[in-house]
Amino acid sequence: MKQTGSAWQVFGTRKCSDTRKAQRFFKERGIAIHEVDLAERGMSPGELKSVAARSGWVALIDRGSERFVAKGLSHALLGDKDIERLLLEDPRLIKTPVVRLGKQSSIGYQPELWKSWIDSAS
Repeated sequence: MKQTGSAWQVFGTRKCSDTRKAQRFFKERGIAIHEVDLAERGMSPGELKSVAARSGWVALIDRGSERFVAKGLSHALLGDKDIERLLLEDPRLIKTPVVRLGKQSSIGYQPELWKSWIDSAS
């Protein structure tokens, strides 16, 4: 596997098609990734805050998920602290995949962004 310096992390779930596409994206390029299944283990508070610092708390919560709706959150007015608490309590509310490389992070399937990270790391 090709290494690009820092460790790549992909947070997602086995059921998420975008997470599987992200994993395939890196595998096809020979890049080793550390996979974290959010159904088994959530992000640490530090990891979560690091991603939120880049993208914002609102971007991290998957408002379109069945889980979000099932929890009755569709009409809730959620502030940053509410979202942080919810995501730490139930990591499956995180929009996936979350990809981290050092201090960089992305939410959702973003192959063009990842390509730019790979190019700048080479």
